[in-house]
Amino acid sequence: MALAIRFDQLIRDGHVADYAELARLGQVTRARMTQIMNLLNLAPEIQEAILFLPRVEQGSDPVTERELREVVGAESWVEQQRIWG
Repeated sequence: MALAIRFDQLIRDGHVADYAELARLGQVTRARMTQIMNLLNLAPEIQEAILFLPRVEQGSDPVTERELREVVGAESWVEQQRIWG
C-alpha cells in the first residue's frame, strides 16, 4: 500500500513518466506494477487499515496483495468494505 502511494506521488511530481517506467526501474513486469497501483482503488478506510497493520517481525504478512485482488475488483467502496470485513 505504501509503495503504491509513493509511486503515485513520483508520477504526480513528474519524477517518473508512468507505470511502465516505474516497472523498469523496479525490475518488475508492467502487470505487477498495475497490481500494486490498483491498491489505490481501495476504499480509504481499507487503505488506512492496511497502512496501520502491525509490523511483521517474523512469519508471513497478515494480508497480501493477491488476497486484496477481490476487494480491489469490487465496483463500490461499500462492496469493498463488505468483502474486507
